[in-house]
Amino acid sequence: MRLIMVEGLTNRTDSELLDRYCEGDEGAFKEIVDRYKNGLHAFLRKFLNRHELVEDVFQETFLQLYSSRESFDRSRPLRPWLFTIAANKAKDALRKAQRSAAVSIGTLAQSDEMSFEEVLNILTRDDEAPIHTLQRQETAASVKQIIATLPEALREILILAYFNQFSYKQIAEILSIPIGTVKSRLHTAVARFAQEWKSTRSSEEA
Repeated sequence: MRLIMVEGLTNRTDSELLDRYCEGDEGAFKEIVDRYKNGLHAFLRKFLNRHELVEDVFQETFLQLYSSRESFDRSRPLRPWLFTIAANKAKDALRKAQRSAAVSIGTLAQSDEMSFEEVLNILTRDDEAPIHTLQRQETAASVKQIIATLPEALREILILAYFNQFSYKQIAEILSIPIGTVKSRLHTAVARFAQEWKSTRSSEEA
């Protein structure tokens, strides 16, 4: 049985880890999983919003990476490729659960009380972190509810851009759509979110 040496792997680049994994180093694969598991899990929680689907898609994503050792193009960046796998598998899971929705067009609206960026910043916190006030709890719940009800195409673009900080080019590669479509769809997603947020706040005040 070959002894797996993992010392020094934490300082390796993604490309170096992939090279080592393709050469049979299982420790390199474990380091890749450790490096990206938290971000990928957070992405899937926000995108799927269904606990029973998250774990399955999470495992399937890394299983595909594990089984693609021979075919993976090592000239490509690993992170966008992983999120491409996760996004595709998440969409497949939602289709199986009959939760797909059509994209609708919204118009840009501004919140009177809180900016869009301020609202989104609430969800960039770790889910386990304590929220000190009831108001923050209510706001976070409202944001999650709005994102969960957005059409799939708008929800995924919002999560990739704002929560995972992917560039237009990377999002285009992950979703296999033109950069122009990324920009227009993101604008629509922001507009739709802002409309829903403003409507939610108005209802609460009524």
